[in-house]
Amino acid sequence: MSDPMTDQSIDLNVLQELSDTIRSRKADSAQTSYTAKLLQGGVSECAKKLGEEAVETIIAAMEGNAEHLAEESADLLYHWLVTLEAANVPLADVMAVLRARQGTGGLVEKAARTDK
Repeated sequence: MSDPMTDQSIDLNVLQELSDTIRSRKADSAQTSYTAKLLQGGVSECAKKLGEEAVETIIAAMEGNAEHLAEESADLLYHWLVTLEAANVPLADVMAVLRARQGTGGLVEKAARTDK
């Protein structure tokens, strides 16, 4: 496990690569691909699995075990990307929202939302 205090380089391309891999697995057999199996379950099944992974990530964070938290976080990101794919929401759309929010304080951004 890398030390976050000394390793500041983050390769965010891995998220796009994983998203591309997930998209390519859509056509695979559910008998040979876990990703295909998830996607064939539809958005609700993917979202349910995402929720399970979120809970596991929370538990890992509360345990205070950094390695376990990193592993559960990786699972969470994978299932988040699967859910985005199932819902036909490109990762680029999420990144565009984040980019648009940069420089805006969280409280200001939240107050400006129309979906409160």
